[in-house]
Amino acid sequence: MLPRLFPRLLAPLLFALALLVTGCSAQATSGKGPATGPTAPTRSVPSWAHGMSTVAESALPAQARTTLGLIDKGGPYPYTKDGTVFGNFERELPRQNRGYYHEYTVPTPGSRDRGARRIVTGQGHETYYTDDHYQSFKAVLR
Repeated sequence: MLPRLFPRLLAPLLFALALLVTGCSAQATSGKGPATGPTAPTRSVPSWAHGMSTVAESALPAQARTTLGLIDKGGPYPYTKDGTVFGNFERELPRQNRGYYHEYTVPTPGSRDRGARRIVTGQGHETYYTDDHYQSFKAVLR
């Protein structure tokens, strides 16, 4: 009896196995969780940002996007400290020689001073955002 059932069960079992392996491997190797649909934009993470939290430029606060526009144009900047060398004393960013990084203020509505938000750029076109005065950074995906 088993020899007659085996050929009938073999095809559906192989199909189910192929479906299981194909469906699982595509998701497991992407490392990005469930698929979000065929029209969802995919954004590759630049090598300088690997291992860091990231944020899309479009997801930054409006003030940060305005600051990025000023940086792209080369100023003028509203604060005298904008464009000055960022020392990276907290060592939250990759180590580089002094002068590699520069910082720019992201205004905080209601703040009486420059606030805690900054954009930091690197000479290799890296862009980082902090909203907690250099305690943590996110790589900005532009």
